[in-house]
Amino acid sequence: MKLFTSVLILIISISCRGQVEEKFNLGFEDQETGNDLSDGWFQWGDHILTIDSMAHTGARSGKITSTQNGDFGSIAYKIPAKYQGKSITLEGYMKTKDVHDGFVGLLMRIDGNGSALEFDNMQKQNITGTNDWTKYTITLPYPKGAEYIYVAGILVGKGEAWFDDFTLTIDGNDIQTLKEVERELAKAELDKEFDSGSKIDLSNVTPNGIENLELLGRVWGFLKYHHPEIAKGNYNWDYELFRFLPKYVLTKSEVERNTLLIEWIDSLGDLKNCSKCEPTSEDAVIRPDHNWIEDQDAQLKEKLLDVYNSRSQGKHYYIGMAPGVRNPIFKNEEAYYLMPFPDDGYRLLALYRFWNMIHYFFPYRHLTDKDWNTVLGEYIPIFLNAKNELEYEMAAIQLIGDVQDTHANIWEGAGKLNAWKGSNYPPVHTRFIENQLVVTDFYNEEHRGKVGLEIGDVITEINDIPVSEIVEEKAKYYPASNYPTMLRDISMDLLRSNSDEIEIKVQLGENKVKIKSLKLYPKDSLDIYRWYRRDDRKSFKLLDNNIGYVTLQTIKDEDISEIKKQFRDTKGIIMDIRNYPSKFVPFVLGNYFVSSATPFVKFTHGSVDNPGEFTFEKELKIPSKGDTYQGKLVVLVNELTQSQAEYTSMAFRAGDNTTIIGSTTAGADGNVSPIYLPGGMRTMISGIGVYYPNGEETQRVGIVPDIEVKPTILGIRQGKDELLEKAIEIIKKEE
Repeated sequence: MKLFTSVLILIISISCRGQVEEKFNLGFEDQETGNDLSDGWFQWGDHILTIDSMAHTGARSGKITSTQNGDFGSIAYKIPAKYQGKSITLEGYMKTKDVHDGFVGLLMRIDGNGSALEFDNMQKQNITGTNDWTKYTITLPYPKGAEYIYVAGILVGKGEAWFDDFTLTIDGNDIQTLKEVERELAKAELDKEFDSGSKIDLSNVTPNGIENLELLGRVWGFLKYHHPEIAKGNYNWDYELFRFLPKYVLTKSEVERNTLLIEWIDSLGDLKNCSKCEPTSEDAVIRPDHNWIEDQDAQLKEKLLDVYNSRSQGKHYYIGMAPGVRNPIFKNEEAYYLMPFPDDGYRLLALYRFWNMIHYFFPYRHLTDKDWNTVLGEYIPIFLNAKNELEYEMAAIQLIGDVQDTHANIWEGAGKLNAWKGSNYPPVHTRFIENQLVVTDFYNEEHRGKVGLEIGDVITEINDIPVSEIVEEKAKYYPASNYPTMLRDISMDLLRSNSDEIEIKVQLGENKVKIKSLKLYPKDSLDIYRWYRRDDRKSFKLLDNNIGYVTLQTIKDEDISEIKKQFRDTKGIIMDIRNYPSKFVPFVLGNYFVSSATPFVKFTHGSVDNPGEFTFEKELKIPSKGDTYQGKLVVLVNELTQSQAEYTSMAFRAGDNTTIIGSTTAGADGNVSPIYLPGGMRTMISGIGVYYPNGEETQRVGIVPDIEVKPTILGIRQGKDELLEKAIEIIKKEE
């Protein structure tokens, strides 16, 4: 009887538990017929995601399988952060097989105000190899201002990984049963009409229709960032576009079109003249560009100017500025991860969104080669004519490239584009030296002397096509601030292919040429690096002739005092910034080289209250701490010097006795602002303008060296570091 009672209680317990409806599909069990992934789960990265029957419990688990040319994959789930608490914990089970050249982990990211507030992906735990089902845990502070919680499994590198039975708790309480905090949702958050698609067909747009769509894109973006009702979050502005488009594309005349636009604006709510709005500053570096409004007929122009004169002030649903730094934060911008190839309406939305973000909030829009006003109309047919994911990604990367900002690329969501570039890689590292594609290293030492190439060989043709022609054809897919940086980025990919081998023409000397087949290898079989090898060596050393050498690639906080102490009496110091600094040192190390507080930089920032206006802030100074270094400082830069490295170079340039040598840097400085586009794409832009104290530009031109020194092909063949040799020569001349 006792046994029967126990079994009965167990059955009742299981039955009751099975009847509890879970709000979130964290166990992967619910999967609608025809869907590739379990309900609510979506993809980040390039690896293959599937739902597998090899589960920890139940019938399904999430699986990630690496691809030859992919870097990572993540199976992710998004939860609105409608809860209160101090601590949030993700528990989940993982099973791995042959994970190498990376790691596997649970991932949790908490977003708010357009950026990640908390993040962990277990990278530091370095889980690799083959492991049976094991439970893992991540705990993070639950931040104020949390808007969305992302939970995921991630595989970086190669192998297979399974994930199952995720549990999310806040202060120990399961989120499945945790009561949501009552908060008033913005009306925009309640609009779900187009979650599964825009229902827009724009396959037969005429040239006149393109002009109308261009005007709509301008009006849509102008209203988004100016109209008070949109600023309050009263409209899901993506979805309002989809509601308006079907009527708009049917208009037959300019009068009918403009009348419809005016009616649309009127439908958004009454406008009240803005008493707090200030005119554009006379000192503005960039002024709002409203010339297109002046080109409209009297009625539409008047209506748009009414919106401008009644524009929102302060808090805005779609745009904010980062505290302190004041780079733009693009808020409440859905990436629509569940539609990897967006339909016509969503592709048009991607173009409208990005174009207007640049038009109103990019601090360098005046520096692009193309007039940004021409770009919108140019890309409408390109985006609408994209027939698949690859063509959409190609359209997006070209649009992003026209910003000419090395920070701007597709950093997430370009799986098809990456596959198109090739899954197999050469055994050699190449760089452009003297405008020639030159072999500079072997990824794996065992290939040296065995693949028919030597350091310093010049590759002139690939599969019978001159390298210069390939570069000209593919440059549009490699966004960069300037030409040397584009060559930097394209050089690694020129020898990639989806074939096992390619044919190359190699120039061995002035008159020696050979044609050979070059075997290619899967990425995971090579010790590939993109710009330079990882180096764990000490960041500083004493060279001959009593000259100090410092590389910022590996500098540590504790190195700063030692450098100042050990190099105090040297003839000179060489500061190598042909890399990305491992620590932020402009002030703590820069102050060693100035005898008095010295200005070195000033910034511009945009405006939420007057979109399109950029003004200067006060200049920043490198403080002097006394005991100034008395020797010569020589700073080494090249196309690898980017962003923080360029900022650091500016700080050292302020020194009492500094010479910068090298070549054009990447020309992309300033805190970055992420941008999300439909199809799960993530790009970003330099969000603040970075200038010298005298107002001289740094964007695109980079850090212009005092003495230009570039490596030569002969120097590469002889194993020389010609910049380092020149730096030593300069210091010795100071004697």
